[in-house]
Amino acid sequence: MDPHLAPQKIARLLQHLKDEMEQLPPRLKAAAKYVVDHPGDFGLDTIRVSAQKTGVSANSFVRLAQHLGYDSFDGFRAPFRAALTTGQDAGLGLDWLDNMAAEGPTGQLQAKAARNQINIVSRSLRLMSADRTEAITTTLQQARRCYVTATRSSYALAYYFHYVGRMALPTLELVPRHMGAALDDLLDISSQDCLLAMTFAPYSAGTIQALRLANERGAKVILIADSEVIAPGIKADHTLAVASNSLHAFGAIGGAMTVLECLLTHLIDAGGPDARRRMEAYDTLRQDSGAYWPSAKLPRTRR
Repeated sequence: MDPHLAPQKIARLLQHLKDEMEQLPPRLKAAAKYVVDHPGDFGLDTIRVSAQKTGVSANSFVRLAQHLGYDSFDGFRAPFRAALTTGQDAGLGLDWLDNMAAEGPTGQLQAKAARNQINIVSRSLRLMSADRTEAITTTLQQARRCYVTATRSSYALAYYFHYVGRMALPTLELVPRHMGAALDDLLDISSQDCLLAMTFAPYSAGTIQALRLANERGAKVILIADSEVIAPGIKADHTLAVASNSLHAFGAIGGAMTVLECLLTHLIDAGGPDARRRMEAYDTLRQDSGAYWPSAKLPRTRR
């Protein structure tokens, strides 16, 4: 199969699966959902690995392939595998943006917004050099405690980083923990600790206060912001500058989110087997406590 035709065939296949999802038997439905949610992994993995990840038998994927009119599982997976040879979407260029812009006013705005997000992510990742990332990862690992702070819309970034990162690095602490100010939870910060702070213009007074306290106490400071100079007297040991220009009144956080995802990858890798065991333990606990909705059952609602 021509790898450049694979994305169009995959798009049609995925839409077909979405349209038929509710009519499929439970095991085929689980297999179909996996293909829709993870098309890249599906193209790369063997049938046994896909079955293991999904929690169904390999035969369920064979039956799904037959249901879609394929003679074999390999025939079903072929376009997904062919698409991988193109280097994913990044290798296909940005012609799709020009096509989208030709679809009227909504298409023009969406193409403009998408191009802006691509530029934000690209610039933010270019600024995240390997030596700087290594130094930040080392600082996080060596600190007695590492506080993670942000306010208002940026708090969502801090919450996510802490939620995932604490599984690899238990010394991470999110502040403010409740409805108070970050300073309330930084009473004992010292030179043995570090503060990872995120803020974007207009800069949060609470985050600036937290940074100043960290400087006064001699704690290491890691700053993720849209500028290396955010306020007088603020000194950061490590800075990750991210692009945040947007087409609306609020700064875009796509670049910051991408940088945090990369930093989490480094933290988990640096944590080695211990980090992987903690992540597995967290997942087992959630599974055992019923934290996740089982897809075979519909949620109950009050009438």
